[in-house]
Amino acid sequence: MNLRSVLYLLFSLTSILAVSQENNAIKQDKKTLNIERATAAPKIDGVLDDLAWKNANIATGFIQFKPDIGNVLPREQRTEVKMAYDNEAIYVAAYLYDDPSKIMTQFTSRDNFGQNDFFAVVLNPNNDAQNDTQFFVFSSGQQADAIANPTIGEDFSWNAVWESAVKHMDDGWVVEIKLPYRTLRFTDQEAPTWGLQFHRQFRRERSQYTWNPIDPTQGNIGLYHGELKGLQNIKPPVRLNLYPFTTGIVNSFDGETETDLTFGLDLKYGITDNFTLDATLVPDFSQAGFDNVTLNLGPFEQTFSEQRQFFTEGVELFSKGNLFFSRRIGNAPSGQLSLTAEESANVPKNVKVLNALKVSGRTKSGLGIGIFNAITERTVATITNTTTGEQRDEVVEPFANYNIFVVDQQFNGNSSISLINTNVTREGSFRDGNATALVSSIQNKRNTYRIIGQAKMSNVNYQFDDIETGYSTFFYIGKAHGNFRYSFDHSFADTKFDINDLGLNFRNNFNNFGADVSYQIFEPQGNLNNYRINAFVNYRNLAKPGALGTFTGTNFGASYNAQTKTLNSYGFRLNIEPGKQYDYFESRDGRPFIFENVVSFGGRYSSNYNKKFAFDIRLDPFFLVEEGRDLSGYNFNFRPRVRPNDKLLLVYSFDFRRANGQRGYAAFVDDQPIFGERNRQTLTNTISANYTFDPFNTLALTFRHYWDTVDYDDDLFTLLDNGRLTTDSGYNVNNIGGSPNINFSTWNIDLSYSWQFAPGSFLTALYRNQLFNFDTMSDANYSESLDTLFDQPIQHTISVRVQYFIDFNGIKSVFGSNKSTS
Repeated sequence: MNLRSVLYLLFSLTSILAVSQENNAIKQDKKTLNIERATAAPKIDGVLDDLAWKNANIATGFIQFKPDIGNVLPREQRTEVKMAYDNEAIYVAAYLYDDPSKIMTQFTSRDNFGQNDFFAVVLNPNNDAQNDTQFFVFSSGQQADAIANPTIGEDFSWNAVWESAVKHMDDGWVVEIKLPYRTLRFTDQEAPTWGLQFHRQFRRERSQYTWNPIDPTQGNIGLYHGELKGLQNIKPPVRLNLYPFTTGIVNSFDGETETDLTFGLDLKYGITDNFTLDATLVPDFSQAGFDNVTLNLGPFEQTFSEQRQFFTEGVELFSKGNLFFSRRIGNAPSGQLSLTAEESANVPKNVKVLNALKVSGRTKSGLGIGIFNAITERTVATITNTTTGEQRDEVVEPFANYNIFVVDQQFNGNSSISLINTNVTREGSFRDGNATALVSSIQNKRNTYRIIGQAKMSNVNYQFDDIETGYSTFFYIGKAHGNFRYSFDHSFADTKFDINDLGLNFRNNFNNFGADVSYQIFEPQGNLNNYRINAFVNYRNLAKPGALGTFTGTNFGASYNAQTKTLNSYGFRLNIEPGKQYDYFESRDGRPFIFENVVSFGGRYSSNYNKKFAFDIRLDPFFLVEEGRDLSGYNFNFRPRVRPNDKLLLVYSFDFRRANGQRGYAAFVDDQPIFGERNRQTLTNTISANYTFDPFNTLALTFRHYWDTVDYDDDLFTLLDNGRLTTDSGYNVNNIGGSPNINFSTWNIDLSYSWQFAPGSFLTALYRNQLFNFDTMSDANYSESLDTLFDQPIQHTISVRVQYFIDFNGIKSVFGSNKSTS
């Protein structure tokens, strides 16, 4: 395995050397906009009568890149953009000519594009084609912002504080923007050249235009930026932003009420021109959204997406190599309790995060460095002897320290190589973890081919028991341009690879191969704006046992997705797993479970969201062809949406899943896994409603009810060493120490109101209730199960949070002003 890692490393380094010798890059004449210093800052009100705009140069001649390529707008739909700057900010004014009756507008929350026309400014102070800062203004007046690069795409979890105004005119609409220098990262340069791009979208036809032309068939979008010249002697400001907050919480559950008042502080500080410290001191995540909990019958852990803003914003560097899964921090305690029959335990659901910080940035030469640290408190469970009433505490999660260090070098405008290390140190006898990865993503300068190489090593210290070191690799090569594309990939992990202290790998011990081929169009043909056809094949093995591993299965399939010129989209898919498939994880004891010939297929349709009423519908049937078995089922989803006016959006989702004749793990009895044949039925209803009064006030409702039943046949199976099941052991649902049947349901409601009362400053009020039930009444119908759910104790939560944005430069200017007039 060490030799394998070395070979992958050498291959990646060889690729870098080969690419660095290639001289044929994308060649095009970049547009240039010369910016001039403003003698007086324009007022951000959407009225372009300020002196700064009188003689400013105009950027115009926008060119389409989707769905058509190369079209030019008629004069009555032209776009004219002007820019100015001073010692404090970059200013942008855009006049977007159009028929006012055709401009689409929908009031939404921040970063939610909705059914809006938009105008965007993209700045790249390093002019490296890879690290963009994007600022969007919608026709409704709402804002969105993101950081973007070829690795992560667009990251809208990043939020800055800047100003904009929109004014609708008789011949179009006007955008005016102020981008303070604190929203950007740049070095102190006398006369820099920045990368610059403008985007404009007409939502009614989903057409998008840019100032500098883009070829979507080749290369990342940053390679097609124009240039901003004329900046003189601008200096990076002191980037110190403070976000003090306070949260008041009332929790009521099962007749008991608790209250809490917390205070905390988030801060952002520019350590250097290009590196920023983000920290959350005494963090409060009480208003993070609820998790969509489901019934998990599989052998792997159930995971949820991150909803805490600190752990979603600005984590691009830390995500390199997929070694960082932020939900590990402050998750449920990892310790296991050994209880007697007379004992019960009260275990906290989560571990408290004491504080967290991250330092990240990138130099002008493309060197990115990231440092992350978080600490969590010691967590104990209270164990009660139900006979004597005696209580004792036992540590279920010790004081823990989580660390990440990343070095990432970008080059050629499209490639990078990274070294990442994660480390978790726990107090006492709990395990520690360490993982390291070398990751490369290489494209030649013509952007025609891409190579990805990864080599990873994990080290887990079980303290007094053992230290285990594991390895994993990944390799990908593919054609990255044109209509016809193809790729090949290989992934490997040995039996000891384990990054789950701070990362996420559901399983190890694999040696898999895959190949893909696709054909897509980038310009409309016939009645279609675009379509893509994709075919794939995968061949899966265990890494061990066997010198070349052990075969576990294969699958192949295809998909087709298209969008019509009327902005409806549809797609079809097919996946076939032919012959015997060997699942070595379902049994929980390492023995294979065999199933054969699985076929799944499906189709989807999504109507035009621009209309007042639209919907998505999807149906995915599946079945198994195996002697002695009759497995079939389907997944069905229907999602209508109604937009009665430009402020209100209602979305309902109905999701129904049925699987009859499914076989899987049911229990562990007498030191062996017991399997059962089961019928499973899942029904999920969700409702979301958003009423946006204006860009600063939003009322939102989220509701979800999840109901899942699992009903086993009376006779149960044991697993033979050859992977087949038998009923000869005589197990049934009545003699394994408890029925395996399940009736599981959850209920969640979130009602929130958000008010941005000042730039970057918010008041958020939240009401939440939650219900949960788990029993064995699998024959209960929907109504009966709902009645049982409502008999459970309900948790009510009311919280109010106030966060205020403080910019150090604003404070400094106030005191400077007072000093000058005294």
